[in-house]
Order: sequence, then structure tokens, then C-alpha cells
Amino acid sequence: MGPAHSQDVRDRSARLSPLPRRDAGGLLHYRGPTWAGNKDFLLAQLVRIVERFITSDKIHIVPPLFGADDVKRRLIVTLNMGPIVQHLWEHLRFENAATLVPVFDTAQPVRSTGDMQAWFTSKPCEVTKRSHIKLCVYDSAWEASESYELDRNPIVEAWVKNDHLGFEIIYTFDGVVRKYRPDFLIRLTTGEMLILETKGQDTLKDKAKREFLDEWVRAVNGQGGFGTWRWAVSRHPKDVGGLLEPVNRS
Repeated sequence: MGPAHSQDVRDRSARLSPLPRRDAGGLLHYRGPTWAGNKDFLLAQLVRIVERFITSDKIHIVPPLFGADDVKRRLIVTLNMGPIVQHLWEHLRFENAATLVPVFDTAQPVRSTGDMQAWFTSKPCEVTKRSHIKLCVYDSAWEASESYELDRNPIVEAWVKNDHLGFEIIYTFDGVVRKYRPDFLIRLTTGEMLILETKGQDTLKDKAKREFLDEWVRAVNGQGGFGTWRWAVSRHPKDVGGLLEPVNRS
């Protein structure tokens, strides 16, 4: 059984080998232009990592019936080769990044609440006191409760709900590039900027979002031109006041 299984793995890798090279090459073209080392060596490493990954037991196919059939498994892996390579690339990037440098939107590198265009909604709204956007749209009673706290807490200088503002964090989950829009942006009287997310139960997707959010915050703080930023997650409507308090960094 052992030799036969090993032969099957080698055959599977051989049949799929052109795919990792093609997708890793395309990914390297778009995501690795700043790589200072030898790009051919990097590509060879990426291909080997992808080949080991797709022939391992780390890919779980649902329903399991498709994973048990070798032909169906190869077809599914082939159709998802792009997301697989993207998933591995982000993992390698997180593990090996030495420095973080923010990448700015070339068309509009800096945005303001004053740039937001008028829009219409049938959702409940409330007039705000400390937000540049005079009406806050509520998607839940939880958001309404937190908005009330932000409008009245003395440590809050200004705040805005991140709705139609265009503040987005690009992140990757399950090998797919997505956009994450945190719930609130808050400027504190200390001069610090706080990104606040409201979340009851965590999922793997939520954790992936916060990994990229944390990276974004560290990159912006490292750049130094936009003040000091931090992020927090509200788990209950009554915990916002504590999250607004300054963080002891000593």
C-alpha cells in the first residue's frame, strides 16, 4: 500500500505541476514586484510549496465524496488553483515580512468625510453631534447604542460611521481577495485614531479581517504621517466606554 500511495502522490503532483507554475508566476508578477531577491528562485520556492500543499491532506473538499474520487479532486483543485496560491502567498507574506510600508491609492491617496456624496436610504437615522456626517444610519440597535455613546463620551472628539466613505481594508480569505469595512472611525481627544468594529461571535473570516487590519494599522503608524492609530472590537453594547480609554503602551 505504501509504494502505491507514494506513486499516486507523485503522479498527482506531475499532472498538476503546470498549474502551480502558471498561477505562482502570475501571482509573482502582480504581488511580488518589490521582491529584492532573485525572482526565479522565489518562483521555484513558491511552486514547490504549492505542489506540496495540493498533494497533502490539508485541503478538505466538501462534500467529502468529491475528495475521495481522484479525478473529481483533481478537477476541483485545478478550478481553485488561483485561490490556493493566493492563500499560501498571504501566509508566507505574513510570516516573512521584515517591514511594513503603506501602499496609497494613486488616484486619491487621502480621503475625507467631506468627500462623501449624498445618498438615500429607508433605514432608521439619527442626528449626530460629534460626527461630520450629520445623520447616522443604524443597521442594528447595537450600532444605535454605540453611536449614542460616541456622541456623548467626553474622550471622543469626532467620529463617523464607515458608511459610503470608501474606507476599506483589502484582505484575503479562502484565497479570495475581499474588502473589509470596519464599523466606526473615531478621533479621540488624545489625538489618537480608533477603528472600532462591533462583533458578537467570531468566525475564521473575522479573524482574517483583523489580521489584515492590524497589519494596516502597524503600516500607517510606521509611516508616521497620519498620527497614531489603533483598533478595537466591541463584544457588547456596554463595553464601548472602556474601549475608548487610552491604552497603556509602557
